[in-house]
Amino acid sequence: QVQLVESGGDLVQPGGSLRLSCVASGRSIAIYPMGWYRQAPGEEREWVASINIDGATKYADSVKGRFTISRANAKNTVYLQMNSLKPEDTAVYYCRWAAYNTWGQGTQVTVSS
Repeated sequence: QVQLVESGGDLVQPGGSLRLSCVASGRSIAIYPMGWYRQAPGEEREWVASINIDGATKYADSVKGRFTISRANAKNTVYLQMNSLKPEDTAVYYCRWAAYNTWGQGTQVTVSS
C-alpha cells in the first residue's frame, strides 16, 4: 500500500517563500512521475507542477518562474519550492502519485498580510 504525506504549509506574507515536502511510503518513487496539485476554497483541484523520472519538469502558467518541483529519490520525497507567493496561491496543496491513483492528505498554504 502506497501513501503520501505532505508537510510545510503555513501562513506567509505576499512575496514570501515556502517549501513543501511530500514523503512517499510503500514503494520507491524513483521510477514514477510525480505531481503537485492545489485546491482553493470553492474551486476545483488544479494541476500545479510535474516531474518525470529523468527530472524533466512542467508547470502551470500561473506558477511558472516562481515555483520549482524537485525530487530526492533516496529520501522518497518530492518537493515544491514556492517563491514570490501571491494571495491567489492560497490553497490546500496535494501531492499525487498517478501510477497508484494516490493523493496525500494535503497541506494548507495561506498567503496574506
